[in-house]
Amino acid sequence: MANQNTSHRLLLGHSPDPDDAFMFYGLATGRVDSGRWRFEHILQDIQTLNERAMRGELHITAISIHAYPHVAGQYALTNCGSSMGDGYGPMIVARRPMDVAALKGKRIAVPGRMTTAFLALNLLLGKDSFQHEVVMFDQILAHVADGKADAGLIIHEGQLTYRNNKLHCVVDLGVWWKELTGLPLPLGGNAIRRDLGEGNMREIAGIIKNSIQYSLDHRDEAVQHAMQYARDMNQSLADRFVGMYVNEWTLDYGDTGRKAVRELLRRGHAAGLVPDAGRIDFV
Repeated sequence: MANQNTSHRLLLGHSPDPDDAFMFYGLATGRVDSGRWRFEHILQDIQTLNERAMRGELHITAISIHAYPHVAGQYALTNCGSSMGDGYGPMIVARRPMDVAALKGKRIAVPGRMTTAFLALNLLLGKDSFQHEVVMFDQILAHVADGKADAGLIIHEGQLTYRNNKLHCVVDLGVWWKELTGLPLPLGGNAIRRDLGEGNMREIAGIIKNSIQYSLDHRDEAVQHAMQYARDMNQSLADRFVGMYVNEWTLDYGDTGRKAVRELLRRGHAAGLVPDAGRIDFV
């Protein structure tokens, strides 16, 4: 447990994406006071971060909500840091228009088995109703366009750029989920290790929230910082993408956001897709 009087190093995992870079701009550049904590930023794709969370390697990490039930004993979710798709979200894209029902039995490229997008896809189509192959998220569009898969499950900026590959949206999972439940689709959050102790967990979560608020208050400079991770996006598109996933939901899930997390994981457990997460703690 951290000593109150000295600086302590924390491993903070997040994705090398514009939204995460925007969120942690204040911390990464020293513009937000981190107090007695020293944050070491670990930038890796979300599937890798999910796997590292399974091993408890990082003190705080971005995590797919799909992965959270597997680590709930070791991590709590922070109230800040969520990525919510409120009427939009991951998409299934294909080379030609098709009905959702036509996806059954097809080969679909996915960004990782533990991503929330993969959980939502299974809830939509049914467990074991399609074939999948794991492809790095930033290679899925080209993979589908080249005919290596029948369809692709796209996350991150691919939701805004898929037309550049002459692909068609079959279904937006955020739209589907909103129509089904009336709730936003909780894609990712921040998890913090319980062995830090409750007081420290709350203090650290507060610092992260301050970083998010700083970025929202200094949007132009934070977006400029995030541009170094903006694959195939100009500043206007990057700003739009950041706005989709860093907003009031990111400062705090709120009652609706927390309800959305519980509902997604309840449905996932009922469908045999995730373990029972038990009581979900938010710090």
